Amino acid sequence: MTALQAKLQAASSEYSKLQLEMSTIVEARQRLDAQHSENELVNAEFTKLTSENTVYKQIGPVLVKQEQDDAKKDVKSRLEFIASEIKRVEAQLQDVQARSDKKKQEVRRVLPVP
Repeated sequence: MTALQAKLQAASSEYSKLQLEMSTIVEARQRLDAQHSENELVNAEFTKLTSENTVYKQIGPVLVKQEQDDAKKDVKSRLEFIASEIKRVEAQLQDVQARSDKKKQEVRRVLPVP
């Protein structure tokens, strides 16, 4: 194998790894979006409750009675946590995208011009 082929193979292998890493990060982002939407729906339902309504929290297979204020605080803190995770994953995605673009350019430079 020539040096050019070895260089091309190494660069394309690294590019493939970055693409795989990017797809994993995108999946994590999608899961976070789903969790965020779910918690937003719960938060919206809380606005419809009156003080007489009972709120239950599922712990394993059991529903446990919970105070409305505690449940609302839990959902709000969960929303804040998910938002911070989304920001972290977005930064991670941008980093991998930049490295992937760089590696793509490297592969193009290694390829012989016809």
